[in-house]
Amino acid sequence: MEFLFNLISGISLGSIYAIIALGYTMVYGIAKMLNFAHGDVIMVGAYICFFATMRFGMPPLAGVLLSMVVCTMLGIIIERLAYKPLRQAPALAVLITAIGMSYFLQNSAQLLWTSSPKVFQSVVGTINGQTGLKLFDGALSVSYVTIVTIIVCVIIMLALVTFVNKTKTGKAMRAVSEDKGAAQLMGINVNTTISLTFAIGSALAAVAGVLLCSAYPTLVPTTGAMPGIKAFTAAVFGGIGSIPGALIGGILLGIIEIFAKAYITTQLSDAIVFAVLIVVLLVKPTGLLGKKVSEKV
Repeated sequence: MEFLFNLISGISLGSIYAIIALGYTMVYGIAKMLNFAHGDVIMVGAYICFFATMRFGMPPLAGVLLSMVVCTMLGIIIERLAYKPLRQAPALAVLITAIGMSYFLQNSAQLLWTSSPKVFQSVVGTINGQTGLKLFDGALSVSYVTIVTIIVCVIIMLALVTFVNKTKTGKAMRAVSEDKGAAQLMGINVNTTISLTFAIGSALAAVAGVLLCSAYPTLVPTTGAMPGIKAFTAAVFGGIGSIPGALIGGILLGIIEIFAKAYITTQLSDAIVFAVLIVVLLVKPTGLLGKKVSEKV
């Protein structure tokens, strides 16, 4: 039962990484930018939900929706102010700007909400006074937060794949991803498409932040830093730019992390996660589902 419990916990944690990784993979796939401030949008979303539900008494669902709205606006603002002027700049300039934006959000959160830890109350309620399901005559207990996290991840992935492949806006995103110049000649508004990508990724980051803090209830201004890095690792692991790759990479990363903590050591779990990434990239540099792209010289 211990193995099954760890497996379910790993899938749940990996589902959170997968939702976060979507923001990285969509932005890179379309705008060819690495938004390292994405992890801190998670933190902002969690704080908004915390104050909405704990301080102002809003229902959990309303708190989550408000968090998504705020993070959507924040994502658009970040793209317009920090990244749009740098679309033709060298990759190093974009990377430095992204790191600077990350620290700006962290320090702003510290000024606004202080660095003292907040105890986040789970947005997933109880049923008949129980916080989870008892399986196999009580030998295995699975929390409702874990179940909801996995279900939400699957729903988001299916909705996003359908949106990208079936809708006109989704096809415009794919066109911009392939060739911005050609897409613009065909009448696609590249600026609006890229802003929409940041908006969707930031809204999903808010959901991930709420689910993360529901499972691990301590909230501080640096809450999103390490999950953001691990989610980026998951995106690279699965093949950055691939939506199914983000799902597979996130879940595999979550399982590896939980199993490393359970069966090896908690002190080296992060190192083991990144070591596995290195091994995978040595064997398949584009990630598990990444495609090799030939560049014209």
